[in-house]
Amino acid sequence: MVASSKGNVFHIAGIEVAAGERRYVDLPLPHLYTHAEISMPVQVVNGRRTGPRLFVSGALHGDEINGVEIIRRLLRLPALRQLRGTLLAVPVVNVYGFINQSRYLPDRRDLNRMFPGSEKGSQAGRLARLFMQQIVARCTHGIDLHTGAIHRQNLPQVRGSLSSCEATRQMALAFGTPVIVDSPGVAGTLREAVAELDIPMLLYEAGEALRFDEMAIRAGVRGIVRVMRVIGMLPEGRGRHARHPPAEPIVTRSTTWVRSSQSGILRLTVPMGGHVKAGSVLGSIADPFGEHEEQVIAPENGIIIGRTNLPLVHEGEAVVHIAVLGTPQAKAAAMAVDNFQADLDPALDQIPPSEPPIT
Repeated sequence: MVASSKGNVFHIAGIEVAAGERRYVDLPLPHLYTHAEISMPVQVVNGRRTGPRLFVSGALHGDEINGVEIIRRLLRLPALRQLRGTLLAVPVVNVYGFINQSRYLPDRRDLNRMFPGSEKGSQAGRLARLFMQQIVARCTHGIDLHTGAIHRQNLPQVRGSLSSCEATRQMALAFGTPVIVDSPGVAGTLREAVAELDIPMLLYEAGEALRFDEMAIRAGVRGIVRVMRVIGMLPEGRGRHARHPPAEPIVTRSTTWVRSSQSGILRLTVPMGGHVKAGSVLGSIADPFGEHEEQVIAPENGIIIGRTNLPLVHEGEAVVHIAVLGTPQAKAAAMAVDNFQADLDPALDQIPPSEPPIT
């Protein structure tokens, strides 16, 4: 059954969620081969008044778990009592990969290359179609939460098609990360499929697979709340962050990966978010004895928005991800990163206040 909404009542999978109500919904998935039942968990928070319908999804890649914690904290916020519209929280989309601590489904396909999916296709294609029909197609906005792949870390950033969608641009600016990557979705991705439906959507990238990152989680919760305010789902905020809105982020339309020129042991010397100049040294790669060593050189001006955390690399591996920016922009972005990190200090900004930071 396709999800639908009518007035202040929201219907999904045969369940009616009344105005002002919060309900858990299990979207049935194909059984495991043990015949055990399995489902995609959804929490629907329906406001007392009509408004936008926002999906927030995590673990599209099953090992990217920051989004699960972001959604857990989001659902605990007292501000949701004032919700206008409907929030569909889906912490684990790729349930099969999540169970196996794997990026992929059991058929080894990447779910985020299978959208919009197929009713009679592969396991990944069928899961993609279910998510599009039951969640995406009945929403007006979306936020998809990701991390870097295993052993790779991303600086908190949002990605979206800002140039082709003004609503997406407003959402990206409101989210409040220091860097925004303006780019269209790749064929087969959720972002590209959602764009085909003319639904504004952001992709939030931060942290590393199979690891909780407190700063990335806090930034994600705060960013989603800011987006919900700008699209009219929540009233304007009060307190510290209302008085100090996010600084204007730096927008880039180009990024590049620096790849290792030889196999060996990597030592990076420039931090995440650091400003780099074309030709500058980012680190070095050497054999275990240090007899044959080559430098890792930045090919462009910009700031580091991603890196490998595993020092053991083979020739050709991607080791550093750079957002390409002019020198003035790169300096401003590096400063914005410093301010962003300081602003997320748990001692100054607890979201929600009762949550101790993960260490």
